[in-house]
Amino acid sequence: MAKKKAAGKKGKRSVTVHKRRKIAPRGSKASDALLAAVKGADRRNIGHVQLDVGRAGTARVKRMIYPAGFRWSVDMKPVVGTDLCMHAHVGFLARGEIHIAYADGCVVEYKAPQVVAIDPGHDGWVVGHEPVVLIEFDFEGDTVRRLGMPDVHRHV
Repeated sequence: MAKKKAAGKKGKRSVTVHKRRKIAPRGSKASDALLAAVKGADRRNIGHVQLDVGRAGTARVKRMIYPAGFRWSVDMKPVVGTDLCMHAHVGFLARGEIHIAYADGCVVEYKAPQVVAIDPGHDGWVVGHEPVVLIEFDFEGDTVRRLGMPDVHRHV
């Protein structure tokens, strides 16, 4: 915060005056680092998901914001053209809650803050009224192999 000394009258001490900064309202994108623009990342919107992608060596670091009400089978299936999401998702759930359903009927619940590892072959949806923020790491089409994940969900 900038400080400015105000001169007082002779024999009086000086007073420190603080300049006021404008602060964005709480909950706005400007005041919320999880929702703010990501420096050095490419932004795009796909199936109602805001996706920011940056490179880190041979990996990608992605911040995905899923809006309240999002469901993969409703919002992404028409865009992607597969019955289920066939990508693996590995990262950190920073905000919100998601449920993942696999073809075998298994449902996994994730609630922030939590590490996530989602196998290919799933549907997923946002639970509640809060957007979900997922920070994800991947190797594009080689994520499953490079991270040692199964190519499809199996009970262990």
